[in-house]
Formats: sequence, structure tokens, C-alpha cells
Amino acid sequence: MYAPDDPTRYQEVLVSPMYLAGSNGTGEAGFAPVAHWPHQYLDEGPCQLLVTSPDQRIRIGWFGDDFELWKISAAEDAFSAPRWTATFNHVTSAEMVAGLTAALVQDYDEALASDTPGRFLTGPTVPWRDTVRPLTDAGWNLDGAAELGTVEIIAPDDQAGILIDRRGYGSDRTTVELWAGPPGWGTRAEATFTARTPSHLIAATAAVMAKSTPVVRERHQVDRRMQHLVTMTPVASATPIAESQVRRAPTPLDVRRTAVTQAVHRAARAPRTAADLRVMAAQSRSTGAAQQRTGHPAPATSARLPASSPTTRRGR
Repeated sequence: MYAPDDPTRYQEVLVSPMYLAGSNGTGEAGFAPVAHWPHQYLDEGPCQLLVTSPDQRIRIGWFGDDFELWKISAAEDAFSAPRWTATFNHVTSAEMVAGLTAALVQDYDEALASDTPGRFLTGPTVPWRDTVRPLTDAGWNLDGAAELGTVEIIAPDDQAGILIDRRGYGSDRTTVELWAGPPGWGTRAEATFTARTPSHLIAATAAVMAKSTPVVRERHQVDRRMQHLVTMTPVASATPIAESQVRRAPTPLDVRRTAVTQAVHRAARAPRTAADLRVMAAQSRSTGAAQQRTGHPAPATSARLPASSPTTRRGR
């Protein structure tokens, strides 16, 4: 943790690779492509913000108190069960989510223009190489030690990958997971796609991972355990921080992001009681209600410690 008076705490830095940058405390990047779609802020229940396509076939849910922060799905119509679902955990960069939401907007607009159901309802293509092409084109390599029935493509730094699990049966036989970072609920980013997710949508998400473009974070938003794995370059310059920057008072956004970050670190150190979780949920609902009144496009992240650390497939 950074000391409250540390002058570098709020310093903006360019972080690369992006897939290890973690969350910046908001979902704004992920919601940006769908800013023109209907938004519904919810005061009750686990889903705090629901964004849908105008016909409600595509749904993008923000679950601010859950380990699985984003849940995105598509259905035949507004009343049908989801044809496929993608989930992103609280460590995943919102920029990765934007890869999927931007592709969904493009598919939806094309469907309207052509009066067709939409590519977002097509099934996965065969072979699986179409799904991973953005990664292999970027120099990611096939892992020859992957378990039987699975295919895994690994980043050159060995800190990210895509796992295709083909050990199931029937129409639900294949699932896909994008992962980045060492095992651990605060360090491992995970994006999971159920069977029947169109391959081009997974590829669009993977393509963002493959990009070398860094993302902006405040220094304290990069987990201490991840800092030796990333490159951080000050956004402004490499010169000493100006006195005005050192002494500046935190903005309301600074205060909100700091509170979220501190809550996540406290969760990592100590178990949660049922009372603690009820308090966190109440606070989150209050935040969502306030944002509904102000019209802010996306709520702040408030990650909840799961009952147990998620099981990871790899011990990287």
C-alpha cells in the first residue's frame, strides 16, 4: 500500500502489457462503445447497472459487488434464455471488455442495416484457430504441455493465455477462457466464454490483449504483486513531479477510487463476515443511486471477496 501522503500515489503512468494492468476502478472503457444504448441503474439485487441493445437481445450487466464483475449475453429475443454468456472478473482490464462490447455494437448495427438476426447469434466456427488468430499473429505460441482435450496459446512473457476446453459433450462441449497474471483472486484476470459464443467475438476480445498499446493507470491502481511484471512510464514526463502536483487536494474521483482500492486490499488480508458483506452491498447500492441521479455513465468498482479463491487451471 502507498502511504496517504506519498506524492507518487496518484501519478498517472502508462502500463504495459495491458492485460496485466488490472482494473482502474471504473468500467468506463467497457461501457464506452454502448454509451448510446439504454442504461438502467438498479438499486436492488446484485446487478447494479444493466445496458441493453434497443431490442434487449444483448445485455451487459455490471455486478459491482461480485468477483465476476461483468456478465454479457445475447439471446434470440428479449424473453429467451441467453444463447451464450461471457463473464469478466474484477481484475480484468475494462479495455478488454471494450473489445467485446465494440464488436457487439458493430454486429448489432450490421443486423439492423441488413435486416438479419445478427452475427452475434451465430455459433463458433471450426476450426478453433479462427478464435486465436489475433494472438498467434502477434507471436503467441501453442503450449505443447496442455492437458488432453484442451488447446492453450501462451503469450511470449508466459503471463497470459487463452485456454480452449473441448472435453465436454454435445452443443456445450467447448468453453474458452482468456487469462492473465499469476494465480490469485487479486492478480489473475479471467474472461470466460460459454459454448456457442461466436468465434469472432472471442477473437475481438483477444485482439485487445494482443495489442502492445499501454493503458493509463494511477500508480496505486497497479497491484504491488504485479509491478515487477509490468512497465510503468509516467504519463507527463520523466522529470520530477511539480510541487503543485505533490500538494494537490484529491478530487472526488480520487477519493472514490482510493476507497475502492483500500477495500479490495483489506479484503485480501482478512476474511469477510456476513455483516461486512451486507455493509458493502448497502454502500454499493448507495453509490449506484447517487450515480443514477447524476447521470454518470458507469459505476465505480467495488469488488467482493469470494467465499474461496477461484480455482485456476494453470500454476503460472
